[in-house]
Amino acid sequence: MPKKCGRPKGNTSSDNKEKIIAATLEIIKTDGTSDLKVRTVCEKADVATGTFYHYFKNKDDLLMHFVRIISFDEIELKTPLDSIAERICELYMHLINKYLSMGKEFMKGFYSTGNTALSAYMGVTDGAFETGTVMHRCEKEIQEAIDKGILSADCNAHQVSADICTIVKGIIFEWCLMDSESSIEETLNRIVQNYIKASLSAKYDKF
Repeated sequence: MPKKCGRPKGNTSSDNKEKIIAATLEIIKTDGTSDLKVRTVCEKADVATGTFYHYFKNKDDLLMHFVRIISFDEIELKTPLDSIAERICELYMHLINKYLSMGKEFMKGFYSTGNTALSAYMGVTDGAFETGTVMHRCEKEIQEAIDKGILSADCNAHQVSADICTIVKGIIFEWCLMDSESSIEETLNRIVQNYIKASLSAKYDKF
């Protein structure tokens, strides 16, 4: 059993944080996020509850570690802007591949209706996406495509980005329900590209 109080001592503090994250990862893989508890995480990580609260405010703050694991402002995309539909798919695959690298069971457990941290991350605050999120980067890419005449001037970059986020969440949930039998990348490319290409300007419309 973990100690009831205390803070990390000596030079083991970073190890303790990694132990908490690793324990959470294993719990999510087996039990999902709905019933995740600080006490259970501490027991599995063999750390004091005081150590947990030294790094994380609460359970949702801990789960935010997994959704903020990438700063999308720093991602370099290889697909050129004039292929905006394919570029946005590449952007979202950075997020999906990061989650998949933690294992299929993590993906299934993390993308649940009970994960309030995920809902908060993929939501809107005061009409805007949080800086560094995949939605914020997506909106910037869409707006640049509009400004350069690649997408129709009638497009609303924020609304298009919000729609894409909703589409991607649906694709991921469906993939989880189907027990990962389908290719999530193929589905993402087909649906998201068709959605974006419907808004291409006449100059770039290939249909």
